This record gives sequence, C-alpha cells and structure tokens, in this order.
Amino acid sequence: MIGPSYPARGRHVSSTGKSLRLRPEPGRSGIRSLAFILAGVAAGSSLAAAPPRNTSISSLQLIESFPVETSLDHAAIPEAYATWNTMIEGATRSLEFAEFYASDERGSRLEPIIEAVEAAAKRGVKVRFLAEKGFHKTYPEILDRLMAQPGVELRLYDVKSLMGGVLHAKYFLVDGQEAYLGSQNFDWRSLAHIQELGARIGEPEVVRAFYDVFETDWSLAGGGDRAFRRPIPEGGYHFPATVLTGGDTLRVTPVFSPKGWLPDESLWDLPRLVDLIGSARSTVRLQLLTYRATSKNDYFDTLETALRAAAARGVQVQLLLSDWCKRSGTIEGLQSLEALPGIEVKLVTIPPWSGGFIPFARVVHAKYLVIDEDKAWVGTSNWEKDYFLASRNVGLIIEGRGIAATLNGFFLDGWNGPYATAVDPCASYAPPRIGE
Repeated sequence: MIGPSYPARGRHVSSTGKSLRLRPEPGRSGIRSLAFILAGVAAGSSLAAAPPRNTSISSLQLIESFPVETSLDHAAIPEAYATWNTMIEGATRSLEFAEFYASDERGSRLEPIIEAVEAAAKRGVKVRFLAEKGFHKTYPEILDRLMAQPGVELRLYDVKSLMGGVLHAKYFLVDGQEAYLGSQNFDWRSLAHIQELGARIGEPEVVRAFYDVFETDWSLAGGGDRAFRRPIPEGGYHFPATVLTGGDTLRVTPVFSPKGWLPDESLWDLPRLVDLIGSARSTVRLQLLTYRATSKNDYFDTLETALRAAAARGVQVQLLLSDWCKRSGTIEGLQSLEALPGIEVKLVTIPPWSGGFIPFARVVHAKYLVIDEDKAWVGTSNWEKDYFLASRNVGLIIEGRGIAATLNGFFLDGWNGPYATAVDPCASYAPPRIGE
C-alpha cells in the first residue's frame, strides 16, 4: 500500500475528497481554546500524604494523534509526529526508546522520525532501542534497519520468559532530561489512523524514574541477572513532584507495572489507580482501547470493584471504549456494567479510511482516566489483568485542575461526538474487522 497523503491540521476530508474546515463548537470546554502547555491549580487533596519535596520549572504537555478524515482533531493539542521529530532532532547526547514494536509504511509520518533517529546516531548521539521480542517476527523491517545502523544499539526483550507478558510500554527519553510516554506505538498507523494520547514531560525526578525502569529492562533484555533492579536515588524518590508551568502548579507521580519488576515497588500503578477511583466524589471518566475483568476463566476484580463501589456511592462512572470490545468474552462484561445504576458504557466506531481498509487501525487507542476534573492518569495500559501483573507499562498520575479539566473536555468530545454509541445490555454484537 502506498502511504497516504494527509490533510492539513484542522481540516476534515470528506468521502468526496473535499477539504472542510473544522470549527470549534459553541459551548465546548476550553480544550480548543487554551494552549496545551498544561498546568493547573494544585488539587485540594493528594494521593500522597507527604508534600512534594522537589520543585522544578518544567513543562508538561498532552500530545495527540487522531484518525485523518474524522472530526477528532483538537487544534490546540500538538500532534505526536511533529513532537517526536522535535524531541529527537534536539537530542545531543542520548536517546532511549522502549517500544512494543516498530512498523512503517512508505510515505508515512513515521518515516521522517526513523530518519531523525538515524541522523541522531550519525551525529554522535547514543541511541538505545528496546523492543518486544515476540513482535520482531511480525514486524522485523524497521527493527532490523535500526539494528544495522552504526551508533544504534537494539535489544529484543523477551518479557514473557521473565514476567509472563509483553513489553507493552511506549516511551522514549531524550538526553536524560525529557520523557515522552503515551498510547502511540512506534507505528505509522498510530500517527495518522488511530486516536492516541500521550504526554511530554521535563521534570527531572520523573524522567529519572523512567530512566531507572529503562536501565532495569535494558539489563534484563541483555541477559543480566534476573534480580537486577536499577538503584533508585539515595533517600528514594520524592513524589509527587511539583511541576510549575506558566505560573500554575501540577503534582505528578510516575507509575509502572508489573509488580515485582520495579526499581521502586511503591510506584506500582494498580493500587494507585484504585486509590484514584476511591477518591472520586462526582465523576469517574475512563477511556481505553479495551476493558475486561474476566480473562481465561479468571476474574480480575481489583478495578471492577473500585468502579462499582464508586457508582454505588453516587459517583457518575463513564467508560468510553473502542468497538474492538464487541468481541465475545469482552462485550458481556461491559453489558453487565451498563446495566448497573450509575455506570454508562459507550463504544467508539471510527469510519474507514477513504483509501481502503487498514488493518489494526481506525480505532480509539488512548488510555486515560479523569477523576472529578482535578486528578488524572495517562498511561499505556488497557485495563485487563495481564497489563498490571505480567506486562511492562508506564504512566503518570497528575493532580491539578488544569490538566484534568482539559482531559475531561477531551473525554466529553468523544463521549458526545458522532462516533460513540451506548452499549445495549440486551443486544447481540458482532466484532468489527480488525486484522488482515
């Protein structure tokens, strides 16, 4: 398939090929009007009892991707392909990537990024690329290309033999000073045909925590001692870290999975997500690719119990998921949730691309949680058991109304938009076409 040509930002290309200018809808949240160097007033309550001990003047941005030929573009949010290029081209010393896999298509938005990585290596930047071993046989071309590039060191990580799952995290580090994490895979489709959400952050202690997880995995992927964990700073981390941007304040804590494989086990994401949901007073809004409590005859009740308890105490709980959840074994659990008072579930169906079917694309893939418009999580995990107990994933917990309110607007755009439909507890569902 020849790579598509993409419309300009802020334009929707109709099925007839005409370019239509998208206009903000009256009365919508400030998501389209506020700059997306994000911050907010510190939340009135915190998940951590102790106040943050480190403060830095640094930035936190949300970064999106959206399917072309849809109305899901948020003009105020930077796009991932441009942000990745800027970050990689600015590297002077080191680049570390941890990616599920790498897949490209000729003429895509990913090609210039791959070239930027190669150019960085040529100018002396130390490049290390960590990828899931199990997917190398599916998508070998880009990994093999990078492996052959002088100055690039690549390791294939056999996570299954160690943890039982996969390297599902998607993040990279620049010069040990900035981190990017999010739902975007290192995949051309993630940059043009999938709704994704990520974050760019430059807070030193947060970046250090990501670096320590990367170094742990880099050693394990290279055959290092199974007991090795990168040493954390003397005296431990001091989270939440305070991020000051534009005079506003956010409190940020990096979180990771799975338990048992972390330099600092206190940063395991699962119990912190449960605490977030437990703190909700009015709303819990969650968007994911998939949500499933039952897997392989096993009931994973940790998050399910927290969501049900929130609804039982009068909190409005809303789940926005992809239509991939129409598959047998997943849809039944969602129908059970939808039938409960206080819980609503909607599925999003993205229209096909005018150029033809694209496998594993035209889907919503963002992963984030918003609590009461003053706390949030942005990460790489779908909410199923293995993502927390067997696979490597990463995320950020962010306290502060600025970013949470913006994420809330992002959620409501999808919830009230033209592609979302409520789950019917009594209906029979057929799964969509996903792969080849």
